[in-house]
Amino acid sequence: MAKELCKRSEVPVEFTWNLADMYTDIPAWENDVEKIQIMTEKLAKMEGHVCESAGNLLTTLEQNAEIERIAYKAMNYASRLSDQDTSDATHQAMNQKLHGIISNISSTLSFIEPEILEADTATLEQFYKKEPGLELYHKMINEIQRLKPHRLSAELEKVMAMTGEMGRTPSQTYSIFTNSDLIFPEMQDENGDTVRISHGRFIALEESSDRRVRKEAFEKLYATYDQYKNTLASLYSGQVKKQIFSAKMRKYVSTLEAAVDANNVSPTVYYNLIQTVNSNLDKMHRYVSLRKKLLGVNELHMYDIYTPMIPDSARKVSYEEAKATVLKALAPLGEEYVKVVEAGFNNRWIDVYENVGKRSGAYSSDTYDTHPYVLLNYNDTLDNMFTLAHEMGHAMHSYLSNNAQPFIYAEYKIFVAEVASTCNEILLMEYLLANTTDQKERAYLLNHYLDSFKGTVYRQTMFAEYEQETNRLAETGESLTADVLSKIYYDLNCKYYGPDMVSDKEIAVEWARIPHFYYNFYVYQYATGFASAVAIARNILKNGEPAVKAYKEFLSGGCTKSPVELLKIAGVNLESPQPIQDALDVMSEILDEMETLDL
Repeated sequence: MAKELCKRSEVPVEFTWNLADMYTDIPAWENDVEKIQIMTEKLAKMEGHVCESAGNLLTTLEQNAEIERIAYKAMNYASRLSDQDTSDATHQAMNQKLHGIISNISSTLSFIEPEILEADTATLEQFYKKEPGLELYHKMINEIQRLKPHRLSAELEKVMAMTGEMGRTPSQTYSIFTNSDLIFPEMQDENGDTVRISHGRFIALEESSDRRVRKEAFEKLYATYDQYKNTLASLYSGQVKKQIFSAKMRKYVSTLEAAVDANNVSPTVYYNLIQTVNSNLDKMHRYVSLRKKLLGVNELHMYDIYTPMIPDSARKVSYEEAKATVLKALAPLGEEYVKVVEAGFNNRWIDVYENVGKRSGAYSSDTYDTHPYVLLNYNDTLDNMFTLAHEMGHAMHSYLSNNAQPFIYAEYKIFVAEVASTCNEILLMEYLLANTTDQKERAYLLNHYLDSFKGTVYRQTMFAEYEQETNRLAETGESLTADVLSKIYYDLNCKYYGPDMVSDKEIAVEWARIPHFYYNFYVYQYATGFASAVAIARNILKNGEPAVKAYKEFLSGGCTKSPVELLKIAGVNLESPQPIQDALDVMSEILDEMETLDL
């Protein structure tokens, strides 16, 4: 009989997040939803008068910030309810309703930035002198001015805001289809038990020491995606078209330039990453050759890429063990940092296990007025323990920033979002390596370290190159059909994994499994973030308190500086490709050790 996932109602409460910390019940949420609509109607009367006086400008910015603050909390609540069970119609309706309301609010209040843009610098300088309260918003106003070449008239900004809900259709449909409607086949696991393949179980099956299990899971999962590849290609094409529309409207040269400029990052950072990684593909190919050798196979296939290279060393890591180990590993960050992480463990910040309809993957999400929330699909693996450390890094970044900055500057840019999470992973790895004397266990950990480079630098850069190429093709008028997308992906897979890997035909449709392709040039930041984290973690372990102090200053910075400038506080300069190269040199060191170990 198949081991089916439990229903949401069957999950023990201690392993679920406590959304009551945001709202005691749905009526309380509805009160806030109604409140922001009333506040919006009131603020809408300011249209045409925002910069008539310093007082008007301050009132507008204060009220708009309050609306955003409440809306952000309300959206977080609805999204968390939706994600914990995507088959729950009530929660789905709440989520969709709120997105519609927020889209309407965005449209109604879209006059604010254009009116500020119309004000000349001299007028604004006078306003700062007349109204001291405006000084808080000085940087925000400067950021609006920075994007002036890409801002539209008040009327067109309203039209752009009105397209927001419609523009989310590809990503929303993709999420619902792949998380709720897409049903994967059953199969026999290594114990002979019948299990149904799921997003959460797939990697665990791919990590199996039984090659038959890995191969069957791989083929059945991608055969399912292949059945719907035309539908999924149409959804992705719709996402890219949305990005092209927005970029053109805002007078950007490309979708890539538009995406990175939103974070005040130069496209050069993106190009440097791809160029530097492509110049270091020899290290990835060495990794593949080592994997083939250690697994003792005549042919290395894509379904062999997740199973540990060191046989008989994989072990189960319970959630309780994972929490205890993570707390010890993060000790170099100081007692105060560790106490907050422990509070998160003890006070239900985390939704731990997979259930029917639950969103796949893992993430951290925060709201300014409450603690962060973390979604996991914990499955008792070493990878899952690293995911726990990773997501708590995100949570701590949000926690420290929210506690140090006013609401308008608390939300850090996506570009730096992966630094804190990956730094936690590196500290966990270094802790585990320092506390083992067993050569086989050390080799297993080094294997995992290499897998982090493979998955976070090389794989994410491959994704970034895929996004760059698919967007480029669409921008030149090419159609993004399933065959086109599959060829691009397959060719990149061959290039990145090299001659010792058999790029199975099924892998060509893996693009259909990657939700991050709907995040608008997000994935490259995993790689830049990883490189930054390697540098920061090594600095903390080497130099102690001064490095920790600088790192916490970075974590508390919110968006008070550009992402590149914030990272400089922590000692990392991404204006050059050097951090990427330095990280890949660390990978080379690990390869050197792995290749000489007597296993």
